[in-house]
Amino acid sequence: MWKTSQLSSPTGYIGHDNSIGQALNSNVTALLVFGDSTVDPGNNNNISTIFKANFLPYGRDFANQTPTGRFSDGQLTTDFVVSYLGVKKYVPPYLDPTLSIQELVTGVSFASGASGYDPLTPRLSNVIPISKQLDNFREYKKKIEPAIGNQGIENHINKAVFVISAGTNDFVVNYYTVPIRRRSYNVSSYQQFLLQQVKEFIQGLWDEGARKIAVVGLPPMGCLPIVDTFSSNNTFTQRGCIEQYSSVARDYNQMLQTELNDMQQSSENQGAKIYYVDIYGPMFDMIQYPEKYGLEEVNVGCCGTGYVETSILCNRASIVCTDASKYVFWDAIHPTEMAYNVIFKDIRSTIDLITSGGGSRIVSQESTTETSTDMSILEKRFISVRSWSCLDSDICLRLRRSGTPPSLSFERKSEEL
Repeated sequence: MWKTSQLSSPTGYIGHDNSIGQALNSNVTALLVFGDSTVDPGNNNNISTIFKANFLPYGRDFANQTPTGRFSDGQLTTDFVVSYLGVKKYVPPYLDPTLSIQELVTGVSFASGASGYDPLTPRLSNVIPISKQLDNFREYKKKIEPAIGNQGIENHINKAVFVISAGTNDFVVNYYTVPIRRRSYNVSSYQQFLLQQVKEFIQGLWDEGARKIAVVGLPPMGCLPIVDTFSSNNTFTQRGCIEQYSSVARDYNQMLQTELNDMQQSSENQGAKIYYVDIYGPMFDMIQYPEKYGLEEVNVGCCGTGYVETSILCNRASIVCTDASKYVFWDAIHPTEMAYNVIFKDIRSTIDLITSGGGSRIVSQESTTETSTDMSILEKRFISVRSWSCLDSDICLRLRRSGTPPSLSFERKSEEL
């Protein structure tokens, strides 16, 4: 989320380039993360659940080929973010009993793989609910207070960046798999139910001093290999994104942005900066135009058959692809380090807005792919302020595909809306 380095191509993603640059003028004190397996670096290692990833081949491309508990072959997007901020190299799990006070102070992840906003979702997998993650954050504040001081803790939390990434499990693992919620909610009312949980969680963070809050939207759920496997008419010959699930994600993301915008407007005079982070755009673009990113496989994971394997089904006995950087997905659900790096590069302008205290809070990244380092911060903010309105059209994706600098083409394209 912050100042970008020179990109090697119009999109900056060709090949397996994990260079991330360095944010300028970042005064962020810590990165504090909540959610599910997309941002869990190993908290599930320390609880009683089968949903773990602290064994090979997970972590195969991490430092020293270490299976840390991250549900990927290597780093997560939040690892790239915290390194970009210059805070530290990786985001550690809060439940790691070996963490030093300095590691705690500079930020941790409270996230838990297989969790979600719906209280039922974590119960299905015996993982850490979002509400408990908030309780752990309150405990965290007490732990670091002796190192910072009673007066310093408020300032420290105010300057920290909070990231929330969840929701996919609520639909894929819960709503569409277990019939309990479908008896009481249709898709639209379930989306509203989840959004209420999101708002209550944000309010809980706000009450604890959070002021810079980034909320990640849903990915194109219909493109997850495991969804394709169980929803396709022919798993082996007709693999592709299932529009039913992806359209639910798009609708939810639009509704989420509206809710976040309302929350931002109602608390702006109290110093709130609430940011929407789009991952649907970069994920969908990788799947639709893999050659642009040096990718070759988009419909299956690298581990095992790539159709259903995740967590314990992706294990030491699994046959694994030779080069995960050619794959969008590591297992049947989770992206590869390469894909997480692409997402990170796509959201850097949002990071820059957060660290610079920029004006726009509700930001969709679909039209902010940076194609010129000559763009001024003001230009970037202008594009970001407008970009959320592009969700109902394909204009933003066409901008990315064309390679046209958004700063030169946005006004022309916006006339088509």
